[in-house]
Amino acid sequence: MRIARAAVAAGRDPAGVRLLAVSKTWPAESVREAAAAGQRAFGENYVQEGVAKVEALADLGLEWHFIGPLQSNKTRLVANRFAWVHSIDRLKIAERLAEQRDVHLPPLDVCIQVNVSGEASKSGVAPADLPELARAVASLPRLRLRGLMAIPEPTPDVALQRARFASLRMLRDELNAAGLGLDTLSMGMSDDLEAAIAEGSTMVRVGTAIFGARA
Repeated sequence: MRIARAAVAAGRDPAGVRLLAVSKTWPAESVREAAAAGQRAFGENYVQEGVAKVEALADLGLEWHFIGPLQSNKTRLVANRFAWVHSIDRLKIAERLAEQRDVHLPPLDVCIQVNVSGEASKSGVAPADLPELARAVASLPRLRLRGLMAIPEPTPDVALQRARFASLRMLRDELNAAGLGLDTLSMGMSDDLEAAIAEGSTMVRVGTAIFGARA
C-alpha cells in the first residue's frame, strides 16, 4: 500500500493518514465494490452526481466528502447530504452551509481550501487572507473547522511538491498557534501523495489509483 510505505518512509504511523477515495464520474456500482473491499470514505466533486450516489448507497452507511468547487446556490444539498466539505474558500459559502445544516445532524466538518501555488485559475483563499477567514469560519454554528486543503499545480518536481505541501502545513501550524486546534491536512492525490505524506498530510484524495483512469 503506497500510503503505508510513504508514512513509514516519513517516520509516521500509517494510521495517521486516511484514504479518501475520489469517486467522481464513477457509477454507484463502482463505489459499492470499493465499499465491499473495506473503503468507507468517498469524495465527490459535483453536487448533483454526488447527491445521487449518496442517496443510492444510503444502505452502506458511508462517509461522504464534498471536495469540489461549491456555488452558493448548491449549498443546501451539500449541507445536508455530506459529512465533510473540503473546498470552502470564502465566508459566504461557509455561512450558507452553517445556516442550512439540519440542526438534528452532527456539525458539518469543513476544511478551508488554500491556493498555495498562486495560480489565477485555481480555487482557494490566498494564504495572506487565510487567518481572517479561518477565524470567521471557526465561529459559525453547526460547522466544525477541521483543517486545510490544497490542490497545488501538477509537477513531477518532488522538491516543489514538498514545498507546496510544507507551506500548507506551516499555515495550519500558525493557525493552531493562534488557538484554532486544527487536526486535518487534506493534501495529496494519486500523483503526489508520497510528497504530501512526507509533509504531514492526514488525508489523501485518491481516485485514479483506486478506480483506474477516467475515460
